[in-house]
Amino acid sequence: MATKILYIEDNPLNMRLIRKLLKSFGYDMVEAIDGLRGIQMVEAELPYLILVDINLPDIDGLEVTRRLKANPAYAHIPIIALTANAMHGDREMCLEAGCDGYIAKPVVRQELKNTLSYFLESDTPAAAC
Repeated sequence: MATKILYIEDNPLNMRLIRKLLKSFGYDMVEAIDGLRGIQMVEAELPYLILVDINLPDIDGLEVTRRLKANPAYAHIPIIALTANAMHGDREMCLEAGCDGYIAKPVVRQELKNTLSYFLESDTPAAAC
């Protein structure tokens, strides 16, 4: 069974692109179109890793991250911000909110693959899901 990754994203084109990339890397993807549904999906699916857009229609990705990291049942799951917020200080803001990693859009295929490999296939503490 392939590793399950949750992607929380409200843009259908971005969702389709990441779904295609994750499939090509050999991962399974589950989807949520807003932050609250994303939190529900974590509870229902227990993914190995979460990709979260920061600009979501209900609660933003930073709040999703804070809520999940505050819950001991989910705090170990790596959360990677996957966002168009690529201005000076945005990476730091995401990491301060609890994100374990940060990828700016537009997504570079190899950067996404390397980041996922780092968190899912290495011996880092975050990979011990």
